[in-house]
Amino acid sequence: MTNPVPLAEIWRADLLESLHLGHAVVCDAAGDIVQAWGDPEALIYPRSSCKMIQALPLVSSGAARARGLSSEQLALACASHNGAAIHTDRVNAWLADLGLGDDDLRCGPQMPDDRDARYGLIRADAAPCQCHNNCSGKHCGFLTLSQHLGAGPEYVEIDHPVQQAVRTAFEEVTGLTSPGYGIDGCSAPNFQTTLHGLARAMSWFASAAARSDAQSVAGAALVDAMRAHPDLVAGEGRACTELMRAMEGRVAVKTGAEGVFVAILPEQKLGIALKIADGATRASEAAITAILVGLGVLEADHPAAIKRMAPPLLNRRNIAVGQIRAAAGLRGAF
Repeated sequence: MTNPVPLAEIWRADLLESLHLGHAVVCDAAGDIVQAWGDPEALIYPRSSCKMIQALPLVSSGAARARGLSSEQLALACASHNGAAIHTDRVNAWLADLGLGDDDLRCGPQMPDDRDARYGLIRADAAPCQCHNNCSGKHCGFLTLSQHLGAGPEYVEIDHPVQQAVRTAFEEVTGLTSPGYGIDGCSAPNFQTTLHGLARAMSWFASAAARSDAQSVAGAALVDAMRAHPDLVAGEGRACTELMRAMEGRVAVKTGAEGVFVAILPEQKLGIALKIADGATRASEAAITAILVGLGVLEADHPAAIKRMAPPLLNRRNIAVGQIRAAAGLRGAF
């Protein structure tokens, strides 16, 4: 087993103050490793970075077509959204179309990250609903699939037909039998895989448009939806949204909790997966940005790239006193 390697650095003046270690893998359309840092076989929970995999059965089963789901709804099924009105209005409309309501979700309430939505609840002395949960779009997808399958309401249970379909899809696109699962923050099972397996899955999505089987057609539709609606996948100020906008819809990216980040590059038919060992988001954002720049799909001088790959470290008086930046091993790898 290879130890994690430096992926992000924190500099204060001329001293390296902190170092974030991790693993990263780039795979081609065949699922073979093009480049790797650290241990490609490190076992991880992909967390929310795998939402497009969790949404595959929604589309490949015919449930999305039967319900006439739009590309916006497919993007929401892959989203970790801010809970802004553009997200919750669509989630509530989706639930209503299913003849369901907020109580039918199993993701739990969450205070929205969107400032206007959060302050609106505070001013109204109101509690957040489940629709505010960043995973509520994914759960609407689960509910849609559950109805299509004629299954019961407890769609997050591991033995439920929805989660069994998700596991089958997950193992198919990662190319690995998952050795286990944990329960995510939204109560859905999250299946373990390796960094190589997750990158292989992303390269499968990247090359999906070149194939005609039902699963690949579904994968291509989900990637197209993410690229077309970056504002629904995350929200204003978020790395996923800003990076996808900066790349003008050519690449789909998705973050996950505990320092996971993935990218799908359809033009190059490449997939990327990375994991920061200490779970730091600032490090995962810097590392994925550096890899995207290195692969030539993101301009290094784009404001979104600068903001994530080499942002200044500011003190309380807004004075730059240092810098967060991708590690030298990433910046010089291409």
